[in-house]
Amino acid sequence: MKRFERLEQIRRMDPYEDASEIYRLSVAYEFPWDFTRALELALYRTYAVPSIGRLLARTAELTDRTQKRYDDTALLLDAVVEHGFDSEQGRTAVRRINQMHRCYDISDDDMRYVLCTFVVMPRRWIDSYGWRRLSRHEIVASTVHYRTLGQRMGIKDIPESYEEFEACLDAYEEAHFAWDEGARRVSDATLALMASWYPRPLAPLLRTATLALLDEPLLKAFRYTPPDPVTRALVRRAVRARGRAVRLLPPRRAPHFARQNWEIKSYPDGYRLQDLGTRPVPGVRGCPVRHTGGSPTQ
Repeated sequence: MKRFERLEQIRRMDPYEDASEIYRLSVAYEFPWDFTRALELALYRTYAVPSIGRLLARTAELTDRTQKRYDDTALLLDAVVEHGFDSEQGRTAVRRINQMHRCYDISDDDMRYVLCTFVVMPRRWIDSYGWRRLSRHEIVASTVHYRTLGQRMGIKDIPESYEEFEACLDAYEEAHFAWDEGARRVSDATLALMASWYPRPLAPLLRTATLALLDEPLLKAFRYTPPDPVTRALVRRAVRARGRAVRLLPPRRAPHFARQNWEIKSYPDGYRLQDLGTRPVPGVRGCPVRHTGGSPTQ
């Protein structure tokens, strides 16, 4: 297989009818490392919306059990990618996601915004740092995939096109990004988790490198001191250089899913999808309450 042969295959497919298959090819074959980083960033930036960051701090899931929460989120989302929405695994994963969200008073606006990050951030990351830019087929397929996920989560007023998702994300961040002490604790715990995957002496360097990849509104919301321009330029050039190097490699012949990521550490003996995620107890860490929006469909 030649380097761009899979892209040619994707372009022969229907981005609406074959959306989930195109998305699977992009995630598991073309850009597994980039999608992992982009979706980490997508979830991370949601903490800068105080209503989201404050809730996550109150539940303590991302401060006391950061690795497990990271693993469960990645595994549940990726089960749908690997097996499809209508598979037993896909239905189980969506059901678990809905069961968790139903326990909290989360607005439809916040749910919609989080969905927007899943659509927009991978496109922005890959266009900046990937070995090639996403094709229009891949952008449309990703949009359709997450529209389907949003529908099965019962989210209202989901944007129709990628451009609408992007406009929704930018407008929501401009209106809602702000400082919150609890959100900063969640952010610090997440940065510490990412640094913990590497040898301890590298932790300060990795924290600085991660901050160098964040945009100004995100840094401002968390009140982080921005890295100096030289550091920021060096880090971003290094990530772009990685993309250029990957372009020279032969195409991946076997899929790589999130469950295969070395950063997933909570389940050395395996796991069951139905056991993943949180099971909140009323009155404990946030007093879970019924969702005030529409009822999820699964």
